[in-house]
Amino acid sequence: MKPLVEELGRRGNQVVVVIPEEGLNMSPAQHTTTLTYPVPYTKAQLQESMSAGLEKLLSADVSTDLSRFQNFFHTMDMLKVVVSRNAEGLLTNKDLMKKLQEYSFDAILTDPFETVGVIAAEYLSVPAIYMQTSHPCGVDALASKCPAPPSYVPQPLTHFTDRMNLWQRSVNLVRTLIQPKACERMFARADEIASHVLQRKTSVVEIMSRAALWFMHFDFVFELPRPLMPNMIIIGGMDNKKAQPLSQGKQGHAHFIRDNK
Repeated sequence: MKPLVEELGRRGNQVVVVIPEEGLNMSPAQHTTTLTYPVPYTKAQLQESMSAGLEKLLSADVSTDLSRFQNFFHTMDMLKVVVSRNAEGLLTNKDLMKKLQEYSFDAILTDPFETVGVIAAEYLSVPAIYMQTSHPCGVDALASKCPAPPSYVPQPLTHFTDRMNLWQRSVNLVRTLIQPKACERMFARADEIASHVLQRKTSVVEIMSRAALWFMHFDFVFELPRPLMPNMIIIGGMDNKKAQPLSQGKQGHAHFIRDNK
């Protein structure tokens, strides 16, 4: 989000960035005001946790449809803590939440993977703009009621393409039917936090269904085609930067490769 919020600030908008005190690649952005809140972990613990989780995901058996199905639910269980790890740190910080309320924001831009921004937007009654690459349980399609025909829109982590045989379509149909349960499993802790903070029974999926905009951080040049809702905007090229001139040492050098075959 950094290039986007910096550009918004440069154009004269008042942008307030709220980030945890400990993070791996979060830092103050230009033309913005940065506020931080305490979290119950250190940067080293966060790095260790992420490395362990990544190693577990990469070493998982995905050689069969059954193993991929099992790995999908193991992933939901593993991410249950990750998606809500920062929520209590911000939402229980009464002074900071009061300060955010006093700003009277026009909108909040947040990554829906970590639910802290999702719940905060609902608490502050601010229109939410979600910016995401892809969600492990496909909550964007679920919350927005976006059509996702299982005959050609593969579910996350199935490793299928949009051209499936009858067996793959059958597996994909089952995965589509259990998608709400998968999201429910993944957001179990976040739903508890949201219900407590908002003082009513609610869920993250229900809150996300009221999104003002979805910024979809991908491009159909690389992604499989699928339907989108009117409030979904593709921003896949946003991170592209203008190429810088080559350094003096690299200018004038060219590498030619010939395949003798």
